[in-house]
Amino acid sequence: YTAMSRVLALTNQKGGVGKTTTVINVAASLARAGRKVLLIDLDSQANATAGIGFVPYSADSGIYEVLIGRVSLESVIRSTESGMDAVIASRNLVGAQVELLNFDQREYRLKNAIRAVRDTYNYILMDCPPSLNIVTLNALVAADGVIVPTQCEYFALQGLVELLDTIETVRQSLNPQLKLDGILRTMHDRRNKLNREVSAQLSSHFQDLVYRTIIPRNIRLAEAPSHGKTALDYDNKCLGTMAYIAFTGELLSKEERL
Repeated sequence: YTAMSRVLALTNQKGGVGKTTTVINVAASLARAGRKVLLIDLDSQANATAGIGFVPYSADSGIYEVLIGRVSLESVIRSTESGMDAVIASRNLVGAQVELLNFDQREYRLKNAIRAVRDTYNYILMDCPPSLNIVTLNALVAADGVIVPTQCEYFALQGLVELLDTIETVRQSLNPQLKLDGILRTMHDRRNKLNREVSAQLSSHFQDLVYRTIIPRNIRLAEAPSHGKTALDYDNKCLGTMAYIAFTGELLSKEERL
């Protein structure tokens, strides 16, 4: 295994697609696989922060203070019980939308902040807000690749086409390295006909861009964050956890062949 550093943004403008659950459990699975991982929570709802056992909205510094240049990224990294490192989010991120507009090179704030720690980690995973704002744009400019968690629902395809347009725009104007790593089908219910149909549509439309692993709808996955734990720490035998471990294996084999 050769050490390499990959910065990945997990994003979907549509909320409620299992994005945060994916970030937390992929980060934990990568850490368990012996990779050095940093999770950055960029969502003002701070669900990833709470889901790995930190109190969101505490007075502690996090990614907001990094983006506005008050502190360095290194100074706010903390370790977690799951083996990954993390930079927490807070409600202040809502204000970052406006404050960042005052900075020159505002789209590059996160990229520049990550540069100092990039070589310390094999993977840096960013949980983006469920909208296309300046914070999400910072993530796309900082990223090498984008993973898009998506539910197999009626509007999924439409949302994906918009998101791919956005990625293409960012690639052309701000980050020529950016690529779509893949589309991950989440919260999938095999018994649901629409889920099966949309899943098949995604595969035929996006082909190799769709990961083989499908994350099932799973109550244990949904419960874990309320205990401040990753699914791996909460119930490592449940179907949801096994799916994330399988997906991480797929991700590693895809990434490390590059």
